[in-house]
Amino acid sequence: MELIDWRELYAANRAVIEGREPMTLPGGFPPGPGRGGARVGGDGLAGLAPATPARPRLGPGRSGGLVALEHDDGARTRPVYVYAPPGLDPAVPAPLVVMLHGCTQTAASFSAGSLMNRTADRHGFLVAYPEQSRDDNPGCCWNWFSTSHQARGGGEPASVAGAVRTLAAATDRWAVDPARVFVAGMSAGGAMAAVMAATYPDVFAAVAIHSGLAYGSARGLPAATQAMRRGGPDPEAQGEAALVAMGAAARPVPAIVIHGTADATVAPVNAEHAVRQWMATNRRAAGGYDLDFDRPDAVVRDDGAGGRPFTRRTWHDGGGRVAHELIEVEGMGHAWSGGAPGGSYTDPRGPSASDAIYGFFAAAGA
Repeated sequence: MELIDWRELYAANRAVIEGREPMTLPGGFPPGPGRGGARVGGDGLAGLAPATPARPRLGPGRSGGLVALEHDDGARTRPVYVYAPPGLDPAVPAPLVVMLHGCTQTAASFSAGSLMNRTADRHGFLVAYPEQSRDDNPGCCWNWFSTSHQARGGGEPASVAGAVRTLAAATDRWAVDPARVFVAGMSAGGAMAAVMAATYPDVFAAVAIHSGLAYGSARGLPAATQAMRRGGPDPEAQGEAALVAMGAAARPVPAIVIHGTADATVAPVNAEHAVRQWMATNRRAAGGYDLDFDRPDAVVRDDGAGGRPFTRRTWHDGGGRVAHELIEVEGMGHAWSGGAPGGSYTDPRGPSASDAIYGFFAAAGA
């Protein structure tokens, strides 16, 4: 199997994320006033094969910490770590955001650095952190670039989807709303989030790609390195490839893309490619879906109020719902925008990616 270790590529971007304060861990934040997020069509988890029962290993699940569940993906037993906000009513179905970490990261470091749990506290949703194994990639990267991990029913896509099913089966701890399951990722995790949205559109209602790449940007190690540095193939062609990957489950998937303009690890051109790819996919998946990348419905530039300035472009579908969003953070390198100071590949000076992502997820189904 092809493996990729991004550590050398990350080294070129180190100056952006060094010299920070010690890690600030999230926790102890009050529960949010409500459960944000509107329903997005589809029956969600119904398309997944049965999974082994959830077996909690760490807890407690509603005291501000992570719960570790085991799931069997057919090849081995894997962990998925879950955050449930304090006070979350286990009898009321809640949205779920699946977070895929980047290379060299763990579920715990991504959880702490992204501050997505803090956003979950405010809005009342569950967060799941599947974790890659060093046995499958020495740098703990998701193998988004390998053809064996770009299709439904096998490899890492089936494993991540199976983790969602296992989490949803833990009904003694929480209830998952199958119409509000979303996927987001950073870097290699962002590229894998695009894969998940293409291969399981009946499970994931929307996708967020942070510092990542479009679906199918590479089919092998040399192509992965080239795509990271220069961008992938024609996004229109990749839009068609993603539609093929969707198969009978094909439908439009709202997509938000966030990227730093000074990213030296995954070139900023990949942000535009990711948006164009999902526009092309969604155009083919739904008639009358005629969006133009060069003609956004809204363009807003924010001076950052002492942080990093950013530009937000938004496109809406024929029904007036947000369909695509692109946030470009000026001067930011390869880092999670608005993450914890001292975190693993975070830049606290940028706008909160976690808030922007969940705000998009909520609006996409309004």
